[in-house]
Amino acid sequence: MRGNRKIDRDARRANFRDESQLKDFGFSFNRSVDRARVFDLASGHFLSGAKDVLMCGPLGTGKSHVAQAIGHAVIRIGAVVFYQSIFDVVQDFLHDEAMGGEEKVLTKYLKPDLLIIDDMGIKQLPKRSGEYLFEIIMRRHEVRSVMMTTNRPLEDWGKLIGDVPGASAILDWFMQSAEIMKIAGRSYRLKNAEKSSKGTRDAPRWPLFKRPVTKRSQMSRVAFCDCERMEKKS
Repeated sequence: MRGNRKIDRDARRANFRDESQLKDFGFSFNRSVDRARVFDLASGHFLSGAKDVLMCGPLGTGKSHVAQAIGHAVIRIGAVVFYQSIFDVVQDFLHDEAMGGEEKVLTKYLKPDLLIIDDMGIKQLPKRSGEYLFEIIMRRHEVRSVMMTTNRPLEDWGKLIGDVPGASAILDWFMQSAEIMKIAGRSYRLKNAEKSSKGTRDAPRWPLFKRPVTKRSQMSRVAFCDCERMEKKS
């Protein structure tokens, strides 16, 4: 185990959105998640073979938590990790291209032992997104690992990046060595919202001040990622 200072410094450089850890993940709540498989990924063995990982499933089911927790785990065994949402990856390229530093930003995404690209499918991506993502995937292929999360079927990726042929090229490279992990079940965010709402309703009505209980809007249903169809195609 490496020194805590070094681990903390590398975790900060990894740019994680959250301090997610596997010990905090609700495996008992979401039984669709293969615990043994997650911990095997957290051991870092897949990095030695430059294997890629695709986590797919509905919004709110814990994909980002698991991906970042695996990132934290492999940092503790010496791996260099960088985390970024797909939207921010593209924004990096757009900004640096305008400033004439495209190669510099590309290097940032090629160097880490593990690159985690999160939130594929959350929103429509800017023009030329496919070009940037293809360059990353192609250059890292069989050299260093990429982990991606998505809530959309693979056939939707062309629409998301506005480039159907580009999406096909990306997936052709990525799926050659990608391990697919399905994460389904109920939304953690919905669970927490229900718990919070229940806590408000059950709160004692004293002392003198009453806070109005706001009715939470129901979360819209989200489309499930058809992972079984993905596995057949890959």
